[in-house]
Amino acid sequence: MNCDKELDVRGLNCPLPILRTKKSLVDMTAGQVLRIIATDPGAAIDFQVFADQTGNELLASSETAGEFMFYMKKK
Repeated sequence: MNCDKELDVRGLNCPLPILRTKKSLVDMTAGQVLRIIATDPGAAIDFQVFADQTGNELLASSETAGEFMFYMKKK
């Protein structure tokens, strides 16, 4: 999947991945896609809740070898 910006939050635990994602989305325009790479096991739930609460769209998520990848489209 194509993305406009990438955010690496590996090694950070809640709430830092969400806070850094929120900050990154501020600098983006509507419709752009942010790819987030995280290692926090709670990230899957955290990013879904963040998307629901903010109106940004969680396009996809996956896990490979303890790393989580999320694609979020800015509203």
